Amino acid sequence: MGRVTEAANEAENQARNPAVKTKAPGRDPRGNPGTLVDAEIDELPAAEPTRVGSRRALAYLGVCLVLIGLNLRTVFSSFSAVLPEVTADAGLPGWAVVVLTTVPVTLLGVFAPLAPVLARRFGAERVLLGAMGVLTGGLLLRPVELPGAGHLPALLAGTAACGAAIALCNVLLPGLVKRDFPHRLGLMGGLYTTAICASAALGAGFTYPVFSASGEWTAALWFWALPAAVVLLLFLPMALRQRHPRHQAVADGVNVWRSAVAWQVTIFMVLQAMMSFSVFAWLAPILRERGVDGGTAGLIVSASIVLQMLGSLFAPALAARFRDQRSINTVVALMTGGGFALSIFGPLDFIWVWTGLLGLGQGSLTAVALTMIMLRTRDGHTAAHLSGMMQGVGYGVGSTGTLMVGQLHQATGSFAAAGVLFLVVGALAAVFGFRAGRNRFIGG
Repeated sequence: MGRVTEAANEAENQARNPAVKTKAPGRDPRGNPGTLVDAEIDELPAAEPTRVGSRRALAYLGVCLVLIGLNLRTVFSSFSAVLPEVTADAGLPGWAVVVLTTVPVTLLGVFAPLAPVLARRFGAERVLLGAMGVLTGGLLLRPVELPGAGHLPALLAGTAACGAAIALCNVLLPGLVKRDFPHRLGLMGGLYTTAICASAALGAGFTYPVFSASGEWTAALWFWALPAAVVLLLFLPMALRQRHPRHQAVADGVNVWRSAVAWQVTIFMVLQAMMSFSVFAWLAPILRERGVDGGTAGLIVSASIVLQMLGSLFAPALAARFRDQRSINTVVALMTGGGFALSIFGPLDFIWVWTGLLGLGQGSLTAVALTMIMLRTRDGHTAAHLSGMMQGVGYGVGSTGTLMVGQLHQATGSFAAAGVLFLVVGALAAVFGFRAGRNRFIGG
């Protein structure tokens, strides 16, 4: 019933929106673009593509979606780039530093399940617009000093708002890219995923130079509200023009929560998230504690994230060539855990090598974890449910990585214990990656 209705609506959508071509039927689930999962796939009637009047308008939409992706990680890497300055000037207690590095990642998991619900009520485009408004407001709020209360309340509230907004964008953006650009899925999927990685690299690389130029960490954090506000204004007219008919959710696909394969893939996602967001939150402070100056630390983290882009570009295609993914999952998990530990324990003369190994490993690990969504499922509905499970549990539980690093540092006064932690996490990721990589499907 759901698939027949979806096909009928596809024909109607094509008639109403001629600038968008029809989806190619029967696409191989092992194709790399398949990692773009539509969170609204259970809607009845099927969600329509964004209404555009011309190919130029469609290109404008594509630019907006890529620019949204370019704002989804600066909140993580920008704060860590000036963490010592913020801590000293704002007088942050140790618990606050831990909370500020953990809360946004936790909220990625908490708010992820709300994205399809809000999209069903208001439309994906308007929810994205609202999320960008909240993200801009959160970025503006973060550095505010309240009379008699200092910086901490605004830092907490602004960071929480940013995490909630990014969660909605994380879930809805891939579906919009997939739905509106089926004829350019490889190009748009690559641009979108590259933009997200570039977002983290920009936050790491440019925040400290802005601080050096202005002399104020508040200006360095406020700077990142500017690109978010620009995208908000660019996307505003197109999002408001969209009409959204009433939709309801229909149940389809297997129950992923009862599948052992789904849990293996999800735990693999949890372990990679523990390392991934700890890189964004703590790699720059780790380098600075080892004696690297702030500007150089930002460049090293940016270079590591650029290497993440390379890993994320090539790893999914390589994984799809194998009959199963046990080997590649194991290797990239050990690369990531080992690279993280070497960044803490290894000789400082080779720090670019250690962080480069970490970057290649982490980018590949994140990409293959997401690729498991398509490789372990037989249809789009099950893939969407698995994606929701992975994001909710993966980011929610995965945020404990940043939490544990902060607590270990606070308790011991160094990052040495964190190095041991990520050797263990990398080993566990290799174990669950091996199990998730077996050639099996959810639902038998």
